[in-house]
Amino acid sequence: MVMGRAGQRQETREGEAPALAVSAVSHSYGARKALVDVSFQVPQGCFTALLGPNGAGKSTLFSLVTRLFNTRSGEISILGHSLARTPGEALRRLGVVFQARTLDLDLSIEQNLLYHAALHGIPARAARRRIAEILKGSDLAERLGEKARNLSGGQLRRIEIVRAFMHRPRLILLDEPTVGLDIRSRGEIVAEVRRLVAEEGASVLWATHLIDEIDESDRVVVLHHGKVLAEGRVPDIVAAESAGSIRDAFSRLTGLSARRADLEIAS
Repeated sequence: MVMGRAGQRQETREGEAPALAVSAVSHSYGARKALVDVSFQVPQGCFTALLGPNGAGKSTLFSLVTRLFNTRSGEISILGHSLARTPGEALRRLGVVFQARTLDLDLSIEQNLLYHAALHGIPARAARRRIAEILKGSDLAERLGEKARNLSGGQLRRIEIVRAFMHRPRLILLDEPTVGLDIRSRGEIVAEVRRLVAEEGASVLWATHLIDEIDESDRVVVLHHGKVLAEGRVPDIVAAESAGSIRDAFSRLTGLSARRADLEIAS
């Protein structure tokens, strides 16, 4: 955020701003504090993992970033656009994959994607080109006419990810996108998102409680009991905790036993 000549607040230029900036955000459900003074950033063009056990506050944070909940305390901005002051500008730069499945199972894969494109003002012809671009080389490219209900859980999730990328957002939020999937499907989805990040230059905030989804090159934000305990590149967090791995660092930061951390990987 910068100040104009007359002292008015102006939005930071997108090229200079982080993809997501969360500053001093707190949120409560009655007396229960879900988030406590949470601050972190997602740099542009970066895969960032929001790592925390179930109940850490990850979904609450995503609800605030997507404006399902109003932010009562703190500030959230996307590419320099404040959610509080310019929500339309902020949200149109955002793509989301929620934890719950949201495809219409009675529509075809293509119909689901075209409907989403239309909501973003993308004409059908351009949308079909975009679908072909994202699905190039994918086994799903030949199944666009099938109803969504014919797909497996992993395939449904892959289509939701395609949908999130349709309108070329600069920031993608994925809330526990591999929950309930087998190890092979989880690996395919993580690899697909990383490929799209590299090809499209998008930024990703990937919320997970599964440590094995994190790569050595990732940035990580460790969230526990609604508080940010660490933020940075995996090697930096590991070094700061004098740990042998991100699993060990996670265990030390959260106070979870090594066995519990292993369960976080296997669950």
